[in-house]
Amino acid sequence: MLAYMRRTTVKLPDDLDAKLRHEAQAQGKTISELTREAIEAHLGHNPGSRRRLMAGSAGHSGHTDISEHIEEILRAEVSR
Repeated sequence: MLAYMRRTTVKLPDDLDAKLRHEAQAQGKTISELTREAIEAHLGHNPGSRRRLMAGSAGHSGHTDISEHIEEILRAEVSR
């Protein structure tokens, strides 16, 4: 955790707030932790760790033509 964090207020619709609270409780995390992780994942920024490409798990996809389309898959993942 960082030594200093800025407090930010985010307004959420009731249904999204309920989902966030439920997921935080299910994962045993605080709402702040889960929110930070979601924002970091969305912005592609996670200090201290490398970004994982979803194509890394392509071997478990059941598709047999991954090697033929790997460039397209990687290009799509990087552009996220």
